[in-house]
Amino acid sequence: MNAVRRRLVVATGLVLTGCAAGTRETSWKARQFHNQPAQSHQHQFLSDLWAQVAKETDGRLQVTTYPQNDNLPGSDPGALDLLQSGELEFFTLMGGILGRKVPVAEIQGMPFAFTSHAQVHRANDGALGAYLGRECAAKGIYRFQYGLLENGFRQISTVDKPIRAADDLRGMRMRVPDGQMFRDVFTALEAQPVTINIRELYAALKSRQVDGQENPLVITEVNRLYEVTKYVSTTNHMWSGFNLLANLKFWSSLPGDMQEIVQRNVKKYVALQRAYTDDLNRQLGDKLAARGMIFNTYTDDLNRQLGDKLAARGMIFNTADVSSFRAKLGGGFYQRWKSEFGPAAWSLLEREVGTLG
Repeated sequence: MNAVRRRLVVATGLVLTGCAAGTRETSWKARQFHNQPAQSHQHQFLSDLWAQVAKETDGRLQVTTYPQNDNLPGSDPGALDLLQSGELEFFTLMGGILGRKVPVAEIQGMPFAFTSHAQVHRANDGALGAYLGRECAAKGIYRFQYGLLENGFRQISTVDKPIRAADDLRGMRMRVPDGQMFRDVFTALEAQPVTINIRELYAALKSRQVDGQENPLVITEVNRLYEVTKYVSTTNHMWSGFNLLANLKFWSSLPGDMQEIVQRNVKKYVALQRAYTDDLNRQLGDKLAARGMIFNTYTDDLNRQLGDKLAARGMIFNTADVSSFRAKLGGGFYQRWKSEFGPAAWSLLEREVGTLG
């Protein structure tokens, strides 16, 4: 058993001993992991959330937030294993990797399904999110219904050439997270998907282990990927966010009044985080362009506004052909994933976004 795992086991044992006492004076100590740096769009909001919970529970529930998964070997997949086993109490994770345990969670990243943040949140705060919550519970994981933190629509950034159309991806080594849908998307686009965890991404781009990566702009900013990539193609090909999760047994052990305090503050601080991140992703186009990144934009309203600002500063633009991406995915891609997710989840998704494929 490695040192990190030993530490987690010991800490959780103390929590469960406290729970067994069954008194109101019992206190619970827990850990919250997330995969981004301390200076990120997750860390401060999670820290503030749990500080407020500690205050409102008079210190009975104290949760410490650890950035970059406390440097756990195995990063997100390793932390997910600990969460499911009960060795970790709280964790934030995008659906694409949560799918390792709860396959239908990958539906959150269905390519070209969502067209706005509001649409994403309606689906995931509503019936689709409730369905995902039930599937998580069946695997020993509690998903907070209003706990989906914003990350943003994903864009493609590359080292030495822009992506104007899907054919430009042919043969490119594209870093993707460790989720099957990510690999499937970029295989269909004829790229070579390479799975690398987020902590190792900067080095992989710098050494040219990969030719590009895809993430919301906020990830490019907080992980300093602008230092090792030059071109950005605004594709909005997938949306991703971070589901706030708990070990189900630990969550169920908390008194009802404490759960109510947590739920109320989750809803409050996640709403603040979403608004902050949406605004940050808008601002980052200007900031990254000023650092020398070149944007290749599609024509939604936000990117038109961003294009005007950056063009006035002398930046170079190419208009990408989004239809070429959709054509390569085709109906077969969507039919495969519809079969994978099942008719119930698929119908809940299409209720919000319309017919896919």
